[in-house]
Amino acid sequence: MSILVAGAGGQLGRELVSRGAALGVVGLDHGQWDITDPAATDRIMAEHRPRVVINAAAHTAVDKAESEPGLALAVNRDGVGHLARACSAQGAALLHLSTCYVFDGTRNTPYTEDDEPRPLNAYGRSKWEGEQLVRARLPRHLTLRVSWVFGAHGENFVRTMLRLAREGRPLRVVADQTGTPTHAGAIARALLQLAKRIQGGEELPWGTYHYPGGPATTWHGFAQAILAAAHGRGLLDSTPEVTAIDSGDYATPARRPRYSVLDGTRAREVLDLESADWRTGLQEVLSAWKDAA
Repeated sequence: MSILVAGAGGQLGRELVSRGAALGVVGLDHGQWDITDPAATDRIMAEHRPRVVINAAAHTAVDKAESEPGLALAVNRDGVGHLARACSAQGAALLHLSTCYVFDGTRNTPYTEDDEPRPLNAYGRSKWEGEQLVRARLPRHLTLRVSWVFGAHGENFVRTMLRLAREGRPLRVVADQTGTPTHAGAIARALLQLAKRIQGGEELPWGTYHYPGGPATTWHGFAQAILAAAHGRGLLDSTPEVTAIDSGDYATPARRPRYSVLDGTRAREVLDLESADWRTGLQEVLSAWKDAA
């Protein structure tokens, strides 16, 4: 029985495929599997007959979702609903990814799974509506909410900071938004660990869990750590100065939560998933880029 990954071309999907070969992972990218097409999803599920599906496909462009909310909903809500329905028909379990952006960020203590989602932007709303479809259509699912994902593949905050520093651009980064950066490699390891347990016949405690990185920091603090680590790895000649600014000084189409810290207690105690230190993941990403240079 294969573990089937949707969205295998993205930063998380590529980690899942590279780390999951020994478990029989089969990865399909968007060109091979458009989850917004229900007939394609039915056909692929019938062909592969997986025991576990991991959904790494998503519309993750937070600002673009404001101008194309229909596309965000088609992928993050409707496509996920097609997956859940098809998994139910095939008797497969679904491991699905959601986001800290389902919350409005108005508190200053970590969000738990029992807190009510109140998304501020179109991206967060599309992910929350997708969660609800999964919950309604497929009892055998695990939804992991994650935060501020970065990795060695694709576009993300770490790559952007390194590029801007190399270009000698002034670095001004918001310091009033707090979250928990999470390494895509750590998320992939957690998902594969869960998939392996399902493959082995274990009936997991299904539902929604938070899987944050740690420790909490601001975008400004994250940027400083990225540049210092990159300098230490020889990827930058020096450590540039990063100016701290307020969110109001950096206007974006989508409103961001001021506080996006997730509480990972339930995932640790119920699923035995330990949160990963993003600083270790950052070093892993920079090492990969150093080796590839």
